[in-house]
Formats: sequence, C-alpha cells, structure tokens
Amino acid sequence: MFNIKEIDAAELAQWVSDANHQLRVIDVRQAEEVAMGTVPKAEHLPLHSLPARLNELSPSDKLVIVCRSGARSAQACLFLQQQGYANVYNLSGGMMRWVQSGFAPHQLG
Repeated sequence: MFNIKEIDAAELAQWVSDANHQLRVIDVRQAEEVAMGTVPKAEHLPLHSLPARLNELSPSDKLVIVCRSGARSAQACLFLQQQGYANVYNLSGGMMRWVQSGFAPHQLG
C-alpha cells in the first residue's frame, strides 16, 4: 500500500518562493482549467498524458502534483509511486484550497 504525502498551500507557497528549494510543480488539470491560473512555477502535464510523458520527469526530482481538488493529483501521485518515484507530494485540497488560503492563481507563460 502506498502512502500519499500531502503538502498544504502555505507550505507549498514557502517552497516555491525559496529559490534554493529544488522542486517541480506539476499541474495535471486540463488546459482550460490551467488557463484560469495555477501555482507559481507550475508545469502543465495533463493527467491523461502522464504515462506517455513519464520520461520528462526524473525519479530524483521532488514533485508536487496539483489539480482542482486534490483527487486527480492523488491519482497521479499513486501512479508515480508505482513507477518508482518516491519524492512525490499531493497539494492537499488542490487549487480550491490554494485560493481559499489566500494565494493568487498564477498565469502560465
């Protein structure tokens, strides 16, 4: 059984603002959802494309997975753990919690 590590919005905000903190933020939502804003430094990698694009991620990377509510990102975390990725975190509550916590959605590009 896999245990999904969770990170809350405040901790993730600290991680992305710390230039010395090595991590990749992966947003697994659909393009139209990401267009409404995401977490700073996020990369868009839709959940359905994750298996085909796994080679773009390194098992040594610290990954934080983001979606709308935390459900799809939890699926992504489980999948990544099954593929041997150990340093994977789910944004608890997703973008809904990010915004509720007072953080502005960031525009990609």
